[in-house]
Amino acid sequence: MLKNYFKIAFRNMARYKVISFINLFGLTVGLSCCLLILTYILHEESYDRYNSKASRIWRVTRSFNNKDGIVSLHLGAVAPPFGPLLQNDFPDIQKVTRLLPTGVTPVRYEDKLFNEDNIFFADNDLFSVFDVNILKGDRTNALTDPFSIVITEEVAHKYFGDADPINKVVRMDNRYNLRVSGIIAPLPENSHFHPSILLSFNTLKDSAIYGEKNLATNWGNNAFFTYLLLPENYPAKSLEARFPAFIDRHMPYNKKDPASQPSKYTKLFVQKLTDIHLHGHTDEEIETNGDSSRVTIFGAIALFILLIACINYMNLSTARSTLRAKEIGIRKVSGAQRHEIITQFLSESVLISWFAIILAAALTILLLPWLNGLTGLHLSAQLLLKPAVLIPIVLTPFVVGILSGIYPALFMSSFQPVKVLKGLFKAGGKTVSFRKVLVVLQFSISIVLLISTTIVFQQLDYMQHAKLGFDKEHIVTLAYNNGLDKTFESFRNALRQDPHVLAATRSSRIPSGRLLDEQGAQTEAGDSLRPVNADIKYVAVDHDFVKTYGIPIKAGRDFSRNYATDSTGYLLNVAATKVLGMKTPEEMVGRNFAYGGVKGKVVGIMGDFNFEDMHQSILPIIFVIPPANSDQFGRISIKLAGNDIRATMAHVEKVWKQYLPEVPFESTFLDERFDKLYKSEQQQGSLFTTFAGIAIFIACLGLLGLSAFAISQRIKEIGVRKVLGASTGSIVTLLSTDFLKLIAVAAVIAFPIGWYTMHSWLADFAYRISIQWWVFIAAGVLAAAVALFTIGFQAIKAAIANPVKALRSE
Repeated sequence: MLKNYFKIAFRNMARYKVISFINLFGLTVGLSCCLLILTYILHEESYDRYNSKASRIWRVTRSFNNKDGIVSLHLGAVAPPFGPLLQNDFPDIQKVTRLLPTGVTPVRYEDKLFNEDNIFFADNDLFSVFDVNILKGDRTNALTDPFSIVITEEVAHKYFGDADPINKVVRMDNRYNLRVSGIIAPLPENSHFHPSILLSFNTLKDSAIYGEKNLATNWGNNAFFTYLLLPENYPAKSLEARFPAFIDRHMPYNKKDPASQPSKYTKLFVQKLTDIHLHGHTDEEIETNGDSSRVTIFGAIALFILLIACINYMNLSTARSTLRAKEIGIRKVSGAQRHEIITQFLSESVLISWFAIILAAALTILLLPWLNGLTGLHLSAQLLLKPAVLIPIVLTPFVVGILSGIYPALFMSSFQPVKVLKGLFKAGGKTVSFRKVLVVLQFSISIVLLISTTIVFQQLDYMQHAKLGFDKEHIVTLAYNNGLDKTFESFRNALRQDPHVLAATRSSRIPSGRLLDEQGAQTEAGDSLRPVNADIKYVAVDHDFVKTYGIPIKAGRDFSRNYATDSTGYLLNVAATKVLGMKTPEEMVGRNFAYGGVKGKVVGIMGDFNFEDMHQSILPIIFVIPPANSDQFGRISIKLAGNDIRATMAHVEKVWKQYLPEVPFESTFLDERFDKLYKSEQQQGSLFTTFAGIAIFIACLGLLGLSAFAISQRIKEIGVRKVLGASTGSIVTLLSTDFLKLIAVAAVIAFPIGWYTMHSWLADFAYRISIQWWVFIAAGVLAAAVALFTIGFQAIKAAIANPVKALRSE
């Protein structure tokens, strides 16, 4: 019986080639999109799950809030004393391990010199908590000795070639000799951190590097990523209720003043390891996180595209029901039961779905390199071969086949054989109405995707071209090196010898980075200073920072070397004056002010500018000139004239090598850094465009088949109209109007859905576009134009046909 079902299914596919092709092609493309997006989703959801103890590993995070409880900062890292104290105070914590990233650091071995940007201080328990494949060395003691390092295979080959790296000595930052004690395999791509060099945590105890006292008492350096290993099924979140007492027990404060309790302004939380990539989103992460909302959006798009393909099948199958009416009538007269006819039609839809999933699998493998290039990921089809994923994929043809084929099967199996065989059967009524509903649903989804794509690109264009409040063009940035501490003025003068170098400055942070640093502020109140109940983020700068970046001064003046008092002077932005209660910027100039306990005066007010990306609102900022012996500088910024860039950069590199021969020269332009901030939005826009195009294409493909069939049913009507004098244009209008009405209904449904969806998406941006009315009209018109083009081809073909052929049988 089953063999017979499939034999008839093959015959019908061969008999109705066009409709079968449209169904097969639509389902193949829809399933391919699903498999591609499923691969992306599986990759994003797989982060850190390779660890055998993943369910037991939790990260400690720290937040800061004002006296009103409003959180101003939430960091994925904490201060160094927390780790050992947590393990000491909470016996249920089995192990604690910490990571401290070093930033870009030069490393030399003999004549080989490279900048390494994935160096981490790590304690020995790292290998007991995380799954790290140690290829050479002792897992237990590899990170025990100070100044010992464990490196990846790639780093070992880069420095030592084929020689055995164990016990080889490299020099870091031209200050410390480090001994190689182990070799590890690189961590999988789906890890939230990727060290190339692990440096023994005990090295930090050296007072020349950090110092044992600092490790035990520095509560302000929240740069240590701290992980806890807990027992199986331990209620980790229950720890959070005990953290406030823990904080007050260990952090110093005035015991006579309960209001100064540390737990009132800072809190600790625990975060599941496997949640970090998609749900972390703290203000400081080791690497860029993913986005759970993006995963949800693309999952929905995949289902929508598959739904459109399934709708095509339902529409075309019910539309051709009149062609198979006699077949069904004869089967019923011959004794076929309704369930047998239903099974027959479902077998056809399942068979087409099987062909589609096979073709989709091949297409997915072919298209994965394209998707990898678009997303910057390394997605592999291997993700689809896990049993938990592969079994549902194998069952997909049955599910898709039944979902797309159940309505046509139920509808066609309900035909009455007497009416069919007497020629009295005519498909219409509820069936035609249901097909119209399905067409409306298809194009509603397509129009929503068109609206979304347009708005995503508008927002991206706005972010890339919005005025930031400073000049970001032709600014070269470099990592600052402490070797310039005593010679920076000479270094700057050497750069300025080229007339194309307009300015050079150094700072703790540069625009395009995050503003994470904050110290308590006090402002003038009568004859004294009172604490400010607002967060003012600070950036350590030198005298030339404002000039280099072209930041306007709204009141007062810029820092100047002509004023010795500027060492305790402050520059605020307008946003800072507002939180301080000033009505105009001028009111703040000359006022007594203290920041970080250092008293001084406000010398000037800067205009507001976007230091961070457009996701963040403009924060109150203070610029501070740090003491001469400070180690706060982290970046160098060099303003170029903009012409003869290549020769100017050659001069900059020459000066760099003259002053820092042991540090490789690496530079980036500031505008490139800003572009990278919006890379995920660019990728999202490209994917939206691609999948919106696919959705429209599949919908129009179904419309092509549906309109061709509908027109074929009206051939004689068209012949009569032409004989009676109807023009070609009037016939095309007649045949197109019914379908265009459906597109209009789809647009009315899609507009509010599209507005709500994109309004929610734009809410994540502090600075965003306003959604324009014409975007909706353009999306509706585009969908109608594409549909009209699709229908018009069939309509014109029917309208210019010879009416004699259509009416010959009459």
